[in-house]
Amino acid sequence: MKFRLRIRAAARDDLRDARDWYRMQSADLAERFAHEIGAVFSSVEERPLIYAKVYKDVRRAMTRRFPYGIYFVVEGDRISVLRVLHQARDPRHWPR
Repeated sequence: MKFRLRIRAAARDDLRDARDWYRMQSADLAERFAHEIGAVFSSVEERPLIYAKVYKDVRRAMTRRFPYGIYFVVEGDRISVLRVLHQARDPRHWPR
């Protein structure tokens, strides 16, 4: 069963901010970041339940080459991506 992925506004903002930062470093780096995020999204869509819960029903998928975690919840046949955060950020400080 493939799940449908929904990226919430806060996660979209996180992705845009990260992409812009990597783009300022180099266009190639920004492209590699986007590719890595896409690969993790595909993995989450295929098998979301393999990722550990980190807080209540929130699960985290980590990127391999970049220090980012993708935080999401599974809601029936849908996956809601809540945030995409650099791992230096403390998720306890997310706005509710």
